[in-house]
Amino acid sequence: MSRLTARELTLAYEDRTVVHELDLAIPDGKVTVIVGPNACGKSTTLRALGRLLRPAGGAVLLDGEELAKLPTKRIARSIGLLPQTPVAPEAITVADLVSRGRQPHQAWWKQWSEEDERAVTEAMDRTDVAALADRSVDELSGGQRQRVWIAMALAQETDLLLLDEPTTYLDISHQVEVLDLVRRLNRLRGRTVVVVLHDLNQAARYADHLVAMKAGRVVAEGPPSEIVTEQLVRDVFGLSSVVVPDPVTGSPLVVPGAPWEGDGAGAGAVTSAGTDTVKG
Repeated sequence: MSRLTARELTLAYEDRTVVHELDLAIPDGKVTVIVGPNACGKSTTLRALGRLLRPAGGAVLLDGEELAKLPTKRIARSIGLLPQTPVAPEAITVADLVSRGRQPHQAWWKQWSEEDERAVTEAMDRTDVAALADRSVDELSGGQRQRVWIAMALAQETDLLLLDEPTTYLDISHQVEVLDLVRRLNRLRGRTVVVVLHDLNQAARYADHLVAMKAGRVVAEGPPSEIVTEQLVRDVFGLSSVVVPDPVTGSPLVVPGAPWEGDGAGAGAVTSAGTDTVKG
Protein backbone atom coordinates (compact mmCIF):
# COMPACT_ATOMS: atom_id res chain seq x y z
CA MET A 1 0.00 0.00 0.00
CA SER A 2 1.13 3.54 -0.72
CA ARG A 3 -0.74 6.72 0.07
CA LEU A 4 1.70 8.88 -1.88
CA THR A 5 2.64 7.94 -5.44
CA ALA A 6 3.99 9.46 -8.62
CA ARG A 7 2.80 8.26 -12.03
CA GLU A 8 4.76 9.07 -15.19
CA LEU A 9 5.88 12.23 -13.42
CA THR A 10 7.73 14.75 -15.57
CA LEU A 11 9.13 17.87 -13.91
CA ALA A 12 10.67 20.90 -15.58
CA TYR A 13 11.93 24.39 -14.90
CA GLU A 14 10.83 26.48 -17.90
CA ASP A 15 12.09 24.50 -20.92
CA ARG A 16 14.57 22.31 -19.01
CA THR A 17 13.22 18.88 -18.07
CA VAL A 18 14.69 17.63 -14.79
CA VAL A 19 12.66 14.48 -14.08
CA HIS A 20 11.49 12.15 -16.84
CA GLU A 21 8.29 10.07 -16.58
CA LEU A 22 9.09 8.86 -13.08
CA ASP A 23 7.02 6.18 -11.38
CA LEU A 24 7.42 6.01 -7.62
CA ALA A 25 5.39 4.57 -4.74
CA ILE A 26 6.34 5.67 -1.23
CA PRO A 27 5.95 2.68 1.13
CA ASP A 28 3.56 3.48 3.98
CA GLY A 29 5.02 3.39 7.46
CA LYS A 30 8.62 3.28 6.22
CA VAL A 31 11.59 5.63 6.00
CA THR A 32 12.36 6.22 2.32
CA VAL A 33 15.62 7.95 1.44
CA ILE A 34 16.32 9.40 -2.01
CA VAL A 35 19.96 9.62 -3.05
CA GLY A 36 21.87 10.55 -6.16
CA PRO A 37 24.50 12.93 -7.54
CA ASN A 38 24.02 16.69 -7.65
CA ALA A 39 21.34 17.89 -10.09
CA CYS A 40 19.88 14.40 -10.55
CA GLY A 41 16.34 15.55 -9.68
CA LYS A 42 15.98 14.19 -6.14
CA SER A 43 15.09 17.52 -4.48
CA THR A 44 12.88 18.45 -7.43
CA THR A 45 11.01 15.17 -6.99
CA LEU A 46 10.51 15.86 -3.28
CA ARG A 47 9.15 19.35 -4.08
CA ALA A 48 6.59 17.79 -6.42
CA LEU A 49 5.59 15.21 -3.79
CA GLY A 50 4.83 18.14 -1.47
CA ARG A 51 3.06 20.17 -4.20
CA LEU A 52 5.66 22.91 -4.27
CA LEU A 53 6.16 22.19 -7.97
CA ARG A 54 3.44 21.52 -10.52
CA PRO A 55 4.12 18.57 -12.85
CA ALA A 56 4.83 19.22 -16.51
CA GLY A 57 3.41 15.76 -17.15
CA GLY A 58 1.95 12.87 -15.18
CA ALA A 59 0.72 13.34 -11.62
CA VAL A 60 1.38 12.96 -7.91
CA LEU A 61 -1.42 11.13 -6.10
CA LEU A 62 -2.42 11.30 -2.44
CA ASP A 63 -4.83 8.53 -1.46
CA GLY A 64 -5.56 8.02 -5.15
CA GLU A 65 -6.42 11.67 -5.87
CA GLU A 66 -4.31 14.12 -7.85
CA LEU A 67 -2.40 16.35 -5.48
CA ALA A 68 -2.81 19.33 -7.81
CA LYS A 69 -6.59 19.18 -7.43
CA LEU A 70 -6.77 18.91 -3.62
CA PRO A 71 -7.35 21.87 -1.26
CA THR A 72 -4.15 23.23 0.21
CA LYS A 73 -5.32 22.81 3.79
CA ARG A 74 -6.18 19.16 3.28
CA ILE A 75 -2.70 18.51 1.90
CA ALA A 76 -1.11 20.39 4.82
CA ARG A 77 -2.92 18.12 7.28
CA SER A 78 -1.49 15.04 5.56
CA ILE A 79 1.94 16.11 4.26
CA GLY A 80 4.57 18.05 6.18
CA LEU A 81 7.43 19.40 4.07
CA LEU A 82 10.77 20.91 5.02
CA PRO A 83 12.29 22.39 1.85
CA GLN A 84 16.02 22.74 1.30
CA THR A 85 16.27 26.51 1.86
CA PRO A 86 13.29 27.73 3.90
CA VAL A 87 13.03 31.45 4.64
CA ALA A 88 11.77 32.73 8.00
CA PRO A 89 9.87 36.03 8.38
CA GLU A 90 12.15 38.78 9.66
CA ALA A 91 12.57 38.98 13.46
CA ILE A 92 10.25 36.02 14.17
CA THR A 93 11.04 34.11 17.35
CA VAL A 94 11.72 30.39 17.50
CA ALA A 95 8.50 29.69 19.39
CA ASP A 96 6.42 31.66 16.89
CA LEU A 97 7.99 29.91 13.90
CA VAL A 98 7.45 26.44 15.36
CA SER A 99 3.86 27.42 16.21
CA ARG A 100 3.20 28.08 12.53
CA GLY A 101 3.31 24.34 12.03
CA ARG A 102 -0.12 24.25 13.65
CA GLN A 103 -1.79 26.53 11.08
CA PRO A 104 -3.33 23.66 9.06
CA HIS A 105 -5.21 22.66 12.23
CA GLN A 106 -6.64 26.14 12.85
CA ALA A 107 -10.05 27.44 11.78
CA TRP A 108 -12.18 30.49 12.58
CA TRP A 109 -14.11 28.45 15.15
CA LYS A 110 -11.06 26.63 16.54
CA GLN A 111 -8.17 28.78 17.69
CA TRP A 112 -5.09 27.84 19.73
CA SER A 113 -5.75 24.80 21.91
CA GLU A 114 -4.03 22.63 24.50
CA GLU A 115 -3.40 20.12 21.73
CA ASP A 116 -1.56 22.78 19.72
CA GLU A 117 0.50 23.73 22.76
CA ARG A 118 1.42 20.09 23.38
CA ALA A 119 2.45 19.53 19.76
CA VAL A 120 4.69 22.62 19.72
CA THR A 121 6.28 21.82 23.09
CA GLU A 122 7.02 18.21 22.08
CA ALA A 123 8.45 19.26 18.73
CA MET A 124 10.80 21.77 20.35
CA ASP A 125 11.89 19.28 23.00
CA ARG A 126 12.63 16.58 20.42
CA THR A 127 14.79 18.91 18.34
CA ASP A 128 16.55 20.44 21.36
CA VAL A 129 15.45 24.03 20.65
CA ALA A 130 13.23 24.67 23.69
CA ALA A 131 15.95 26.81 25.29
CA LEU A 132 15.91 29.02 22.17
CA ALA A 133 12.16 29.69 22.30
CA ASP A 134 12.42 33.47 22.80
CA ARG A 135 15.39 34.01 20.49
CA SER A 136 15.01 35.54 17.05
CA VAL A 137 15.55 32.99 14.29
CA ASP A 138 17.79 35.57 12.56
CA GLU A 139 20.27 35.34 15.45
CA LEU A 140 20.76 31.58 15.29
CA SER A 141 23.54 29.58 13.73
CA GLY A 142 22.84 27.53 10.61
CA GLY A 143 22.58 24.33 12.61
CA GLN A 144 20.22 25.86 15.17
CA ARG A 145 17.98 27.26 12.43
CA GLN A 146 17.81 23.86 10.76
CA ARG A 147 16.63 22.23 13.98
CA VAL A 148 13.99 24.95 14.41
CA TRP A 149 12.64 24.30 10.92
CA ILE A 150 12.49 20.59 11.64
CA ALA A 151 10.59 21.37 14.85
CA MET A 152 8.03 23.33 12.83
CA ALA A 153 7.54 20.39 10.47
CA LEU A 154 7.13 18.04 13.44
CA ALA A 155 4.60 20.35 15.09
CA GLN A 156 2.42 19.95 12.01
CA GLU A 157 1.92 16.30 13.07
CA THR A 158 1.22 14.90 9.63
CA ASP A 159 1.23 11.22 8.73
CA LEU A 160 3.63 11.94 5.84
CA LEU A 161 6.81 13.92 6.44
CA LEU A 162 9.10 15.08 3.61
CA LEU A 163 12.57 16.38 4.51
CA ASP A 164 14.94 17.83 1.91
CA GLU A 165 18.53 17.43 3.13
CA PRO A 166 17.64 18.00 6.82
CA THR A 167 21.24 17.46 7.95
CA THR A 168 22.60 20.43 6.00
CA TYR A 169 24.62 22.84 8.21
CA LEU A 170 24.72 20.30 11.05
CA ASP A 171 27.85 18.81 12.58
CA ILE A 172 28.11 15.02 12.68
CA SER A 173 26.64 14.75 16.18
CA HIS A 174 23.52 16.73 15.26
CA GLN A 175 23.23 14.90 11.94
CA VAL A 176 22.95 11.63 13.86
CA GLU A 177 20.48 13.21 16.31
CA VAL A 178 18.22 14.36 13.45
CA LEU A 179 18.32 11.01 11.68
CA ASP A 180 17.70 9.15 14.94
CA LEU A 181 14.73 11.47 15.47
CA VAL A 182 13.44 10.53 12.02
CA ARG A 183 13.79 6.85 12.94
CA ARG A 184 11.92 7.35 16.25
CA LEU A 185 9.07 9.22 14.53
CA ASN A 186 8.74 6.33 12.15
CA ARG A 187 9.10 3.47 14.61
CA LEU A 188 7.19 4.91 17.58
CA ARG A 189 4.64 7.13 15.84
CA GLY A 190 4.18 5.25 12.59
CA ARG A 191 4.96 8.22 10.39
CA THR A 192 5.88 7.71 6.76
CA VAL A 193 9.04 9.71 6.09
CA VAL A 194 10.76 10.64 2.83
CA VAL A 195 14.24 12.15 3.13
CA VAL A 196 16.67 13.46 0.53
CA LEU A 197 20.27 12.91 1.66
CA HIS A 198 23.68 13.46 0.08
CA ASP A 199 25.49 10.96 2.30
CA LEU A 200 25.02 7.47 0.87
CA ASN A 201 26.25 5.76 4.04
CA GLN A 202 23.79 7.64 6.22
CA ALA A 203 21.06 6.80 3.71
CA ALA A 204 21.93 3.09 3.79
CA ARG A 205 22.00 3.12 7.59
CA TYR A 206 18.63 4.80 8.16
CA ALA A 207 16.51 3.87 5.14
CA ASP A 208 14.00 1.06 5.01
CA HIS A 209 13.54 1.84 1.33
CA LEU A 210 16.30 3.45 -0.74
CA VAL A 211 15.70 5.20 -4.06
CA ALA A 212 18.78 5.90 -6.20
CA MET A 213 18.32 8.52 -8.93
CA LYS A 214 20.48 9.67 -11.82
CA ALA A 215 19.67 12.19 -14.56
CA GLY A 216 16.02 12.48 -13.55
CA ARG A 217 15.27 8.78 -13.45
CA VAL A 218 15.15 6.04 -10.82
CA VAL A 219 18.10 3.71 -11.33
CA ALA A 220 17.31 1.32 -8.48
CA GLU A 221 15.06 1.10 -5.42
CA GLY A 222 14.56 -1.31 -2.57
CA PRO A 223 16.11 -2.25 0.79
CA PRO A 224 19.67 -0.86 1.06
CA SER A 225 21.07 -4.34 1.70
CA GLU A 226 19.76 -5.45 -1.70
CA ILE A 227 20.61 -2.51 -3.94
CA VAL A 228 23.75 -0.82 -2.55
CA THR A 229 26.53 -2.53 -4.48
CA GLU A 230 29.89 -1.47 -5.89
CA GLN A 231 28.32 -1.50 -9.35
CA LEU A 232 25.45 0.78 -8.28
CA VAL A 233 27.88 3.25 -6.68
CA ARG A 234 29.90 3.30 -9.89
CA ASP A 235 26.84 3.64 -12.14
CA VAL A 236 25.12 6.37 -10.09
CA PHE A 237 28.01 8.34 -8.61
CA GLY A 238 30.89 7.44 -10.95
CA LEU A 239 32.87 6.29 -7.93
CA SER A 240 35.01 3.19 -7.51
CA SER A 241 34.49 1.75 -4.05
CA VAL A 242 34.30 -1.30 -1.85
CA VAL A 243 31.00 -2.08 -0.12
CA VAL A 244 31.34 -3.82 3.25
CA PRO A 245 28.95 -4.45 6.15
CA ASP A 246 28.71 -1.58 8.65
CA PRO A 247 30.34 -2.98 11.83
CA VAL A 248 27.58 -1.44 13.99
CA THR A 249 24.37 -1.92 11.99
CA GLY A 250 25.28 -4.47 9.31
CA SER A 251 23.95 -2.10 6.64
CA PRO A 252 26.03 -1.53 3.49
CA LEU A 253 29.02 0.75 4.08
CA VAL A 254 30.60 2.36 1.01
CA VAL A 255 34.37 2.79 1.29
CA PRO A 256 35.82 4.94 -1.52
CA GLY A 257 38.94 3.84 -3.33
CA ALA A 258 42.37 4.91 -2.09
CA PRO A 259 43.07 8.66 -2.26
CA TRP A 260 45.48 10.02 -4.85
CA GLU A 261 49.08 9.97 -3.66
CA GLY A 262 50.90 11.43 -6.62
CA ASP A 263 53.76 9.56 -8.29
CA GLY A 264 54.24 7.41 -5.20
CA ALA A 265 50.90 5.61 -5.59
CA GLY A 266 51.13 1.89 -5.99
CA ALA A 267 50.29 0.33 -9.32
CA GLY A 268 46.63 -0.51 -9.66
CA ALA A 269 45.50 1.60 -6.66
CA VAL A 270 41.90 2.67 -7.15
CA THR A 271 41.22 6.40 -6.93
CA SER A 272 37.99 8.12 -5.98
CA ALA A 273 37.66 9.24 -9.59
CA GLY A 274 37.16 5.63 -10.57
CA THR A 275 40.42 5.19 -12.52
CA ASP A 276 43.55 3.16 -11.93
CA THR A 277 46.71 5.05 -11.12
CA VAL A 278 49.86 4.28 -13.07
CA LYS A 279 53.14 3.69 -11.33
CA GLY A 280 55.57 6.53 -12.11
